[in-house]
Amino acid sequence: MEQTAKPKRSFKRPFAFPKNCVYRPLRQISNMEKNQKQSSDTPTYFTLNAPPSLIPAKKYSDISGLPAPYADPHTKLRYANAEEYASMQHMPSDIINGYLTVRGYTSAVG
Repeated sequence: MEQTAKPKRSFKRPFAFPKNCVYRPLRQISNMEKNQKQSSDTPTYFTLNAPPSLIPAKKYSDISGLPAPYADPHTKLRYANAEEYASMQHMPSDIINGYLTVRGYTSAVG
C-alpha cells in the first residue's frame, strides 16, 4: 500500500500573523511617539501635514445652515432660497455683521 501525502488545504488552517511582525493599534503607536523624545525632523502621525484639498469648500446659508448656492453682493450673506433673501432685506446692519463674524468674514458691511 502506497501512502500519498494529503494536500495542504489552506482553508482548514486559520490565518496567523508572521511571528516576526508586531502589530500595534494606532493608540499604542501614538502613545509611544508622545513618550519618545524625537527631533523635529522626524515625522510622526501628529506632525504630518496634508496637502490642501482640491475639492472646493462647501458653502452653507448663514441664516438656515442649508447648502447655499447664492450670495448677496451687498451684504455678502449666503442664502439658500428666496424666503431667506426676502428676510435678509429687512435685517439691520448689526445683525448682518453678527452673521458675518460668526462665519469668519472680516470685511464690514458698507
